[in-house]
Parts: sequence; structure tokens; C-alpha cells
Amino acid sequence: MILTKAQYDEIAQCLVSVPPTRQSLRKLKQRFPSQSQATLLSIFSQEYQKHIKRTHAKHHTSEAIESYYQRYLNGVGRNGAAPVLLDLANEVDYAPSLMARIILERFLQEHEETPPSKSVINSMLRDPSQIPDGVLANQVYQCIVNDCCYGPLVDCIKHAIGHEHEVLLRDLLLEKSLSFLDEDQLRAKGYDKTPDFILQVPVAVEGHIIHWIESKASFGDECSHHAYLHDQFWSYWNSSEEESLILWLKSPMFLKNLLEFCWIST
Repeated sequence: MILTKAQYDEIAQCLVSVPPTRQSLRKLKQRFPSQSQATLLSIFSQEYQKHIKRTHAKHHTSEAIESYYQRYLNGVGRNGAAPVLLDLANEVDYAPSLMARIILERFLQEHEETPPSKSVINSMLRDPSQIPDGVLANQVYQCIVNDCCYGPLVDCIKHAIGHEHEVLLRDLLLEKSLSFLDEDQLRAKGYDKTPDFILQVPVAVEGHIIHWIESKASFGDECSHHAYLHDQFWSYWNSSEEESLILWLKSPMFLKNLLEFCWIST
């Protein structure tokens, strides 16, 4: 099933007033039963990330950071077991993992002799047991596991899904007996930015000659197209000036149906 622009806009509009929780995702599935869970989750995540980017700056002023930190201290002072950070993030409409990062960084600035490095903070977010305060460690953990759009857990899931679909694509190419070079082989040849696969013998699909294939395990909305064109795709064309196939995630079995793709041509 192909999602029309009108259907996408309807889903996106529905998300404007929906908080980023698993309960909201279940309600979204009930409202749009014909759409797959993977499609709805991907659209949900992308729309929420746009919202976070628009509002990011206001959460990082010195006044906002100090206000959040004092509210955190007061909250855990009353009840350290309560989901203080998670509730605070939901109240101010900010991603729980990003709120956890703000409070963790502020805590370390107050309790460590030297300012915390980005790598140290990232390591503590990936493994909250490293945080030198048990109450804060638990608060950060609650934020990480309850954030469906940001954080190390989400990053790990996205990486795994991306790798899975690259493997599925590789298997499909091998099944069709197509000769190709993958990213590792291309980098060994000195390529800087590379698509997932370059076909050594181009193939024709519905009248288009395909030279290379890029797999994206996310929903291909207009914003994604523009971003990837700027960051990746134009550099591929600049080096080859060839037509391509961009595969976007539509369902868990999207590689089995080559009609579910989006063309971008020169």
C-alpha cells in the first residue's frame, strides 16, 4: 500500500498534539489501522524530531537549565523514587533523554573538579550505572527507557534496523545474481562518501537505469529527501552523474517489493 501525500499530512497533523509516548503510538495505530506500525513509528519519530529542533534553544538557556535543575533537586528531595525527570520532560514538552542529558551535565559541573567531556556524558547515558549518584542514575535510566525518539537505546535500535535492511538488500542482490561493490569495498578503493551498493553492471527497473542503491530504514518524507540530497546524494551524482534507486522503509518487508520505492533522478 502506497501512502499518499494527503494521508501523510493527515497523520502528521494528528501528531501535533500527541505526546511522544508508547501509549500515543497505540492510539495512532487505532486511528490509522491500514498503516503499518513501522510506518507510523517512523513518521512519529521524524515529526517529533522536527518539533524538538524548533524548540531546542529555549531549553538550553542558562535560566531554563537552572530552573530544571532546581525542580529536579526539589522533586527527588520529596521522593527520590518518583519519575521526577520523566515527568518534568513531559511537562515542558522536551525529549526525556535530552532532559536527562541537561540535568546530568549540570550535576557533574557542580560535583566534579573539571567540566565533564562529551564522551564522559555519552558514556554515562549509555550506562547510567557509571553516574556517581544512585538517585540520578535511576532518574536518567527512566528517561532513557521511556524515550521512543531520542537517546542511546533509540540510537542502538535505529542502527540495528539499518544494518538489518542493508543485509536484506545484500541478500536480495545476491539472490538476483547482481554484481556489486559494498561500502567497505568502495572505501578500500578510496571513495569518501559512498552509497550502500554500486552495481558493477547497471540494471533497468521500470525504464530507469540503476547504477547505485541507497537503503534508508526510515520514512522518506520531503524533509528527509532534502536533507539526504544535501548531505549524501548530490555527492554521489557529482562523482558519477548516474541515476539511482533510493529505498525507504515502508514496512518490515519493503525490500521484497521493489514497487515501494521513491525515485530521485538528475
